[in-house]
Amino acid sequence: MKTDTQKFKTVATFNDRLQAEITAGMLRENGIPAGVFGADSSYPSLGFVSPVEVKVNEEDYDAAMQLLSETSGQ
Repeated sequence: MKTDTQKFKTVATFNDRLQAEITAGMLRENGIPAGVFGADSSYPSLGFVSPVEVKVNEEDYDAAMQLLSETSGQ
């Protein structure tokens, strides 16, 4: 992923990092650079859950969303 002035767009949000990493890995395996941003909480049972986001480069957003919609029904 580019990091200088590149803009990122969120393609998925999760409550745990593992699911975010799996999704980002699937995108990467299909040629779409993806990163995981944020951290899951150590105390989800207390309601302290911060979202973990999967982001892609702005120009890859449409392809990533298409791939995620195709794979979500499997």
